[in-house]
Amino acid sequence: MKSGVTDLTHDSRFALLGDACQRIWAIPAIHGETEKLIALHDQLYNQIGPGDRIVYLGNYGGHGPSPCETLDEILTFRRGILAQPGMMPSDFVYLRGGQEEMWEKLQQLQFAPNPREVLIWMLDNGLTPTLEDYGLRPQDGLNAAGEGVMSLTRWTAAVRNAIRRYPGHDIFQCQLRRAAFTNPHSETPLLFVHAGVNTARPLQDQGDALWWGGQNFNQMGHGYLPFKKVVRGFDASHQGVYVGDHMATIDAGCGFSGSLVAAAFDRDGTIAGLLEA
Repeated sequence: MKSGVTDLTHDSRFALLGDACQRIWAIPAIHGETEKLIALHDQLYNQIGPGDRIVYLGNYGGHGPSPCETLDEILTFRRGILAQPGMMPSDFVYLRGGQEEMWEKLQQLQFAPNPREVLIWMLDNGLTPTLEDYGLRPQDGLNAAGEGVMSLTRWTAAVRNAIRRYPGHDIFQCQLRRAAFTNPHSETPLLFVHAGVNTARPLQDQGDALWWGGQNFNQMGHGYLPFKKVVRGFDASHQGVYVGDHMATIDAGCGFSGSLVAAAFDRDGTIAGLLEA
């Protein structure tokens, strides 16, 4: 892993949080629970200061009732924070979660060898509320998948058009990163991911483990070099917040009858603050 650190810091798929950050506020999976996000943002607004970073760890929609409003709230909060003296656009990082990965693959569904089966799987794993909130009927997609490539191409075009009707949503999707980290050459570098990491592979070679892995994440018994601690924002098994020596899960179950939290990490990986809504 260390041999690839230089390449990693220049890889645009990842966000380098920099050396000067004071605290890193990490926000886990939201799953379209806009009211909880607003309540959390209201608390966070008075906590954020120059030198802080805010990292959203993916799954902005999916399962919950209002994914479109959730993205609107994220963008509104960003504008409000940037109006404060000393805050910079680079202070905000947005990771791709499993829901966003599905959303991107959905727009390329006509290229899948078995599109109807893929769409059914997506719908069963949280995509239905997002489609409906954008004014799209999942059944229309299923019908198009059964009618052939041309029909499905027209439907995926309708999906893209639906996104464009919401200002900033298409741009937001293009800004998502795979992971974020503090300086790998520092004494205590931290890594932020969505769901998990394959510790047998370097970060630049990670694939679906970032979105669908993490089954044994809380049992990570050693560090993932060069990082001292790995922080994730979604636990598919919904076991709650857990902090270990080498990892931290900050998913309190938002979207699944749980709360939404924000955890502030100091540069050495200790939790300096915890907000809950």
